Amino acid sequence: MPIRHPGSSRILAQYEVSGYTWGMESVSQTLRHELERCGQTRYAVSKATGIPESVLSRFVHGQPLRGTTFDKLAEYLGLVLIKQPTAARRER
Repeated sequence: MPIRHPGSSRILAQYEVSGYTWGMESVSQTLRHELERCGQTRYAVSKATGIPESVLSRFVHGQPLRGTTFDKLAEYLGLVLIKQPTAARRER
């Protein structure tokens, strides 16, 4: 499932994240990477999202986020998860 910027056909998680190309990375890895690249401090992101700064710090260092927290952070960063059919589903 690739992640795309809203209103764009640019795939973020599968092929490209903000102009950099990698192999398939996890959605959490993409979110961590975009959090680091957003240019905001964790304090500023915390104040804007309501996510405690300590939670953001733990996430950056490898701990998972809960669903609603993950959603808030993805929305703040402008990321949208889009499900695409697999090749097997398209052939049916």
